[in-house]
Amino acid sequence: MKTRRHFLRAAGVTLAMPTLECFAASPPRRMLLISNNLGVLPKPFFPTNAGRDYTLSPYLTTLAPFRHDFTICSGLSHPAVKGGHSTENCFLTGARGPTQSGFRNAISLDQFAAEKLGPLTRFATLNLGVNIDKANRSLSWTRDGVLLPAEDSAPALYRRLFLQGAPAEVERQLHRLAERGSILDLLLDDTRHYARALGRNDRARLDQYLTSVRELEQRLHLAAEWEQRPKPPTAAPAPAGIEDRKLFFEKFDLMLSMARLALESDSTRIVTLMVDAFATPVFHLHPGQDTTDGYHNLSHHGQSAEKLRQLDDADRQQMALLRKLFESLASTRDSGRRLLDSTMVLYGSNMGDANTHDNTNLPILLAGGAFRHGQHLAFRRDNNTPLANLFVTMLHQLGVEADAFSSSTGPLAGLEPQPA
Repeated sequence: MKTRRHFLRAAGVTLAMPTLECFAASPPRRMLLISNNLGVLPKPFFPTNAGRDYTLSPYLTTLAPFRHDFTICSGLSHPAVKGGHSTENCFLTGARGPTQSGFRNAISLDQFAAEKLGPLTRFATLNLGVNIDKANRSLSWTRDGVLLPAEDSAPALYRRLFLQGAPAEVERQLHRLAERGSILDLLLDDTRHYARALGRNDRARLDQYLTSVRELEQRLHLAAEWEQRPKPPTAAPAPAGIEDRKLFFEKFDLMLSMARLALESDSTRIVTLMVDAFATPVFHLHPGQDTTDGYHNLSHHGQSAEKLRQLDDADRQQMALLRKLFESLASTRDSGRRLLDSTMVLYGSNMGDANTHDNTNLPILLAGGAFRHGQHLAFRRDNNTPLANLFVTMLHQLGVEADAFSSSTGPLAGLEPQPA
């Protein structure tokens, strides 16, 4: 144990203790990033006027009690991120040209923030999904553009967060972590020997690869440290799993609750949640009432009155789930304040209008996080502002000093923190 701690200190890695209320001047900053990959109907979502005196749109009336806790943004998108549904993996990356040959994704906002913040909690980030095709879709991507699979099982997530393994099980996990570490040691030795015969360009590529290996090695050591620490207690009972993909809203609600538990327990400070509407079949709108088609086919409504009615119903139910989330975050105390005040909640989509495969004018709602909310920030709809500008502002509020991210041109104009 002593040797491992010396290694971590030498590597510049520290393991933060949980933030105790008696010592905390302010609660830690957090963010929850949510995307529905088919978006919402734009007309009833966006307000018709801008500023702080804007009129709530039909969808936003559901969130009326929290009017001063969220900001609506219109006229935002990712430049050169076009291609309809193929953009769903780029919502948090802004990687250009997803339909082009040889496309490679970029690092996502959550992973970028986790890299900058360092190892503060048991899980640097948690990546969740609802009805997600987790082999092909994710909001979370590594610096090398590798997909990080989403966790879509609430019981499995609960076990990871709160259930301590028996001593023998913990010992087995530590042994597995040690084995992985020894494999990395061998790999590093082999590649260093191999590097002597490489040219300058190949050596630079190899250095980048070795950096990734060293980062993985550090994460393995940290995982071993956390494996020996007790997990946080919770009064929440273990959830029952929901396997039926038709129970779309129930699954969405459950994963939002799990995300809140993860943040509340300070198991992590960054959570992503992809709502995979594209992969959602015929689903329950109300008890005894199913949709007439799968979510994707409904989204290509072609102005069909019946399809629009069902989509409107589904969108309003999602707004109701957001309201429930805000109520829960607002009623939970965090160092004497509302958890909502220390948690940024981003809800949005890579689709501005799924019916026409439009990837501009994305529906974006940002709540909580101690911003001066209560406004509609309307940017040009014919020449969108980069969505990554909002990401830069969120990074700053999270405590990450970043001048740029993805296609950003600076922080988002008009979105300011509350006075300290």
